Amino acid sequence: MYKIFADSTRVRILSLLLEQELCVLDLAALLDVSQSALSHQLRILKQSKLVKSRREGKTIFYSLADGHVASIFKQGLDHVRE
Repeated sequence: MYKIFADSTRVRILSLLLEQELCVLDLAALLDVSQSALSHQLRILKQSKLVKSRREGKTIFYSLADGHVASIFKQGLDHVRE
């Protein structure tokens, strides 16, 4: 799991998803990355069971997989900030 956290784009994605569920377009705009680069990172996060997705029409929304992921991520951030 820590290997997943080693990539700054993935950390930024998780940080945004910690606050709210977001669609790919919103994530790409907020992170200023291409949709293809974002999709690659989201696939890694989804395969690692850190994020989940849901479809609403043609739009796919992403959120953290569960409260446990949020807790681990927050603890990691707190540790880095100390």
